[in-house]
Amino acid sequence: MFLNRAMNHFATFSVLLQFKILERMRSFGMIPVLPAFSGNIPKGILRLYPEANVTRLGPWAHFNCSFSCSYILDPQDPLFLQIGSLYLSQVVKQFGTDHIYNTDTFNEMTPPSSDLAYLSAVSRSVFASMTAVDPQAIWLMQGWLFFSDAVFWKPARIQALLHGVPLGRMIVLDLFAETEPIFSYTESFYGQPFIWCMLQNFGGNSGFFGTVESINSGPFKALHFPNSTLVGIGMTPEGIEQNPVMYELMSELAWRKEPVNLSNWVSLYAVRRYGSSQNNLTAAWRLLLSSVYNCTVPHYKNHNHSPLVRRPSFRMNTDLWYDPADLYKAWKMMIEAAPSLMSKETFRYDLVDVTRQVLQVLTTSFYKDISDAFHSQKLPELLTAGGVLVYDLLPELNRLLSSDPNFLLGTWLERARSLAIDDKEADLYDMNARNQLTLWGPNGEIIDYANKEWGGLMEDYYAQRWGLFVHTLVECLDSGQPFKQDMFNHAVFQVEKGFIYNRRKYPTKPHGDTYEIAYRIFLKYYPQALKRL
Repeated sequence: MFLNRAMNHFATFSVLLQFKILERMRSFGMIPVLPAFSGNIPKGILRLYPEANVTRLGPWAHFNCSFSCSYILDPQDPLFLQIGSLYLSQVVKQFGTDHIYNTDTFNEMTPPSSDLAYLSAVSRSVFASMTAVDPQAIWLMQGWLFFSDAVFWKPARIQALLHGVPLGRMIVLDLFAETEPIFSYTESFYGQPFIWCMLQNFGGNSGFFGTVESINSGPFKALHFPNSTLVGIGMTPEGIEQNPVMYELMSELAWRKEPVNLSNWVSLYAVRRYGSSQNNLTAAWRLLLSSVYNCTVPHYKNHNHSPLVRRPSFRMNTDLWYDPADLYKAWKMMIEAAPSLMSKETFRYDLVDVTRQVLQVLTTSFYKDISDAFHSQKLPELLTAGGVLVYDLLPELNRLLSSDPNFLLGTWLERARSLAIDDKEADLYDMNARNQLTLWGPNGEIIDYANKEWGGLMEDYYAQRWGLFVHTLVECLDSGQPFKQDMFNHAVFQVEKGFIYNRRKYPTKPHGDTYEIAYRIFLKYYPQALKRL
């Protein structure tokens, strides 16, 4: 976040919010987890302790060293215990303690040494900085590092790091267990307790996605794994407010002794969600659960990397892990059921969502048409495909999204602005909220990672990029010049950056009749969808 002058106010707000969160969690009997010292320090500490054993890390995720390359204090340096215990003592003084602390010293960062003794000493030192303050301390650690840097974290190194802490005094979050269960090749984290977690979502993206078979069976496989140290299950999504069926299932599994019959379960889910037992609704949900929600390969890298929400190029991945025919059938069934169910908020949400997903898939089809027409130098076909996408499909999608309160850019921006104490600060938060959804960095360092399909964002960001792309390709064919991606990237960056700073006010209330818009889209695009199968 590019906070600048707002830092002090935002920090105060965050502390007050922390007190509220902790009070509410404890009132519910929940166990809060507080942060411990991870070793990250400001460069200025070196002025006071010039002999400290400090390593400057390299750039992270394409950010230059103005925004990354943090300084890490070696956990074996005596200063680590001094700073770590002082930090944690102040945390406990302010917020109390429930004796569980989290820190991730090497998350997405490669350790400076692969020596087993070093790795054990590191975790021993980190844990010592906790127990110096709280003798009952338990270290909660993400297991993501073992997957994200699998080249480094071979079994012996994992065991060395984990065994630097007494068994039972660490809990590992098997963060992405529905796809990459670390417990399965580490002998159940070599004796340390772990929690089987469903990650499900990266970046808070809007697209349909799920690994329902893995989620249904995975916790029970972990429970019955030889010498299992499983102590619970959890959810660790990067974003929520999408794919509610997946969170419903995962929440319910905590009360189950064995996997559910998915076909029966989702049929009852439809009845509970809408208060209706219409056969076409249960059939629609059985189709969705067995297709778009049943990714059976490690396909997360393509999860909502749909061309719709990516910077246009000729190198975009168009793979799907499901048959779109199943999606189209489910869409038709929901459209048919809609007239009697539009008073149900849950149904309206799902009707928007499934229609949105269909248009996302059709965008990929039109992208392929655009690409084929350009490379075949067929200008009429390019104008047709590009024109339908830019001047009809995307505007219709924006109107659909704008008809439901759960798909509004304006709500996101207004929540950010509401934290400010004056207009200048509100503008700063507004800019950050837009940047996080789009460029995520001053120059698009993690561009589109947190993409969302929202009303307003579709119109002024995604559709503008597609319009420029089609216009550029038409100009290339007209002039006989080749398409140059680097030149397009430079031009489209001005569009992307312009959105971040345009200060346009977006609606915070829905506009338009959802059923009328969805039905109009269905009449236009359902026949086309079937032809493209």
